[in-house]
Amino acid sequence: MKKILTDVRLPLGRPEEELRRIAEKKCRMRLPYVRILKKSLDARDKDNIRYIYSLEVSDRPQREERQPLSRLPRSLCPERPVLVVGSGPAGLFCALRLIDRGIPVELVERGPSVEERAEKIGTFSRGGALDTEGNVQFGEGGAGTFSDGKLNTGTHAAFNREVLETFVSFGAPEEILWLNKPHIGSDNLQKIVVAMREYIINHGGRVAFNARLTDIVARDGAVTGARISRRDGAALSEEDREVSAIVLAVGHSARDTFAMLLSRGAAMSRKDFAVGVRIEHLQSEIGLAQYGKAFSLLPAADYRLVSHASERAAFTFCMCPGGYVMPAASEEGGVVTNGMSNYARDGINANSALVVQVSGGDFPGDSPLAGVEFQRRLERAAFSAGGGRYSAPVQLVGDFLRDRESSRLGSVAPTYPVSPAFADLRTVLPPFVVSALKAAIPDMDRRLKGFAAPDAVLTAVESRTSSPVRIERGADMQSVSLRNLYPAGEGAGYAGGITSSAADGLRVAEAIFARLGGFGDGQK
Repeated sequence: MKKILTDVRLPLGRPEEELRRIAEKKCRMRLPYVRILKKSLDARDKDNIRYIYSLEVSDRPQREERQPLSRLPRSLCPERPVLVVGSGPAGLFCALRLIDRGIPVELVERGPSVEERAEKIGTFSRGGALDTEGNVQFGEGGAGTFSDGKLNTGTHAAFNREVLETFVSFGAPEEILWLNKPHIGSDNLQKIVVAMREYIINHGGRVAFNARLTDIVARDGAVTGARISRRDGAALSEEDREVSAIVLAVGHSARDTFAMLLSRGAAMSRKDFAVGVRIEHLQSEIGLAQYGKAFSLLPAADYRLVSHASERAAFTFCMCPGGYVMPAASEEGGVVTNGMSNYARDGINANSALVVQVSGGDFPGDSPLAGVEFQRRLERAAFSAGGGRYSAPVQLVGDFLRDRESSRLGSVAPTYPVSPAFADLRTVLPPFVVSALKAAIPDMDRRLKGFAAPDAVLTAVESRTSSPVRIERGADMQSVSLRNLYPAGEGAGYAGGITSSAADGLRVAEAIFARLGGFGDGQK
């Protein structure tokens, strides 16, 4: 007997060891095998908060054996490696899969290793110099490494479960396999990225840091080579590579790479994205609003809000319970914010992006890169409003709603570390974004009490929510204009978050394997 039990309820504070007893009572037999498939929190009734489980149970032990992957026959293995550009989730998972399929891989990352990257981010956060190649956007692990490490996704790709299992195999908490809203935390994610890198190297792959793709070589409509700029301290060198294919997992902030690809004939188009601010509240106030007085017994509360109170929808994004607002610039003279939480989520504040959708019609001209310029203008305006030196402009919610510059803080202290400065955010954000946010904040407060608290803090500018471009690809996962070029992940416009980006990297790797082996399109 093997079955799935759903809607198994466990009152708050009861140990999970009781799940077996509950399952055995439901099935009226002893169960040597009980496995959690899903766990979520039901807090609709604040006087009766419960965890809800789905369980797989059996009257006999179960063994799960994963089938080994077939590898490319040696006779079909290309002499030239597949060049994977970018070591975010899409690039890392693509490289891992290619290695396991027996395909030679070279992984190049424009930024430093995650260990060196963490040091550079720390220096910048303390008021030091910005390294335009080693920051929250660029470096081993991608932008998601210095975020909350969220793994929930709105997609239903067949690879999503495998992504979670792979993270666990490299050191992630096993609970991510069943939690309704799994997260790893930035601190854990940095260690996992190192373990993935070591696996790639130990299994024959090559990994190069401070190595940026600056050009591609194409013959007869197919990519055959790449030019890599290597940085060693202040010294730069150029290296040419012959490749069997290039995987473009460059991330959503690789603006110079987008420009180079456009100049080389890669088909690209504008893509919608969102811009706005980070909003911060006391985490205890969010917990009280979501769970009532029991909040201290529960994990740090999160939220997800959407408002249609104006012509443009506004929504929260990348909410970081117990987290911090990070300085996320990657270009000189621009201020960018992002959110980050460690696994414990034990910071004083909660923060979230509070953003408004923008589309191609909001940008002048017809260039596919018009969205990049739109982002850049906002980031430079934020730099100016903050007074320079990468100080972020901040404004209290109460003052923002009344069109007045703030003069002092209330109970919420901004966590942005580089000396945030009071400013009128109307000097940073477009009028249509300001008006949409003004309508959304009190509207969201009706669903989450305290969201519009006057002393909640807004920090600008949140401009890198997703890629402003899409690098067009066909059903075979190759660029529609250049064969052997495989756009992948969030930067290419095909994912939004860690799990979906990683799954897209796996899809691309399978398409390459299928093409080289003549097995069909290989998609899943």
